[in-house]
Formats: sequence, structure tokens, C-alpha cells
Amino acid sequence: MSDTLYERLGGEAAVNAAVDIFYRKVLSDDSISHFFDSTDMGEQRAKQKSFLTMAFGGPNNYSGKDLREAHKGLVEQGLGESHFTAVAQHLQATLTELGVAEDLINEVMTIAASTHDDVLNL
Repeated sequence: MSDTLYERLGGEAAVNAAVDIFYRKVLSDDSISHFFDSTDMGEQRAKQKSFLTMAFGGPNNYSGKDLREAHKGLVEQGLGESHFTAVAQHLQATLTELGVAEDLINEVMTIAASTHDDVLNL
């Protein structure tokens, strides 16, 4: 099987749809939405789309900060385990809502879990 996870998920259209739904969920969650109070969400969505495209094996157009640097200020503001878990749950719920197959969701969640220590600067 040579298709990347990116291709098996449905490519650009699927990533775009997932990011848009994902941020609707995140921004409606009072436990984590405050971390985005001063964030340009248009820019954030674009960065997340290019990051996920790269992480899933698609074209690498990501030019943002690495995960540790990107989240350092948030960790200083109290970003912790419960927030990471909430974001991961919103990602999984988004993929389920989009009808993504369970094996693909598992692959995505494995990638998400692999970012844990970098996101939380551990």
C-alpha cells in the first residue's frame, strides 16, 4: 500500500473540512478556547492545514514553528495534560463526524499522540 495517510483520508479537501470542523469544536469548548483569544484564526487554520498535510504524508508546505516553539507560550499560560486530551478528543470526534474509517482515525490519533511531549514541552 503506497498511498499516504493524506491520500487515504481524501487529500486537501478532507484536511480542509476536518480543520474547519475541528476548530469549531475547539472554539466552543470553554476549557480550551481561551488559548485562542488573541489568535488570528484564519492564519491558524491555514497553518494547521499545512501542518496536518505534512504530518499525514502529503505535500510539505509547512513553514511554521516547530511544535515546542509554537506551544511554548501556551504552556507558560498553563497548557497541560487536560487541554491536550481535550484537543485530541475534538480531533477524534471531528474525524468520526466526517465518517473517516476507524483504522484511519487510529493512524491519525497515533500521530497526534506522538506530538504530546513536544506540544507540552516535556
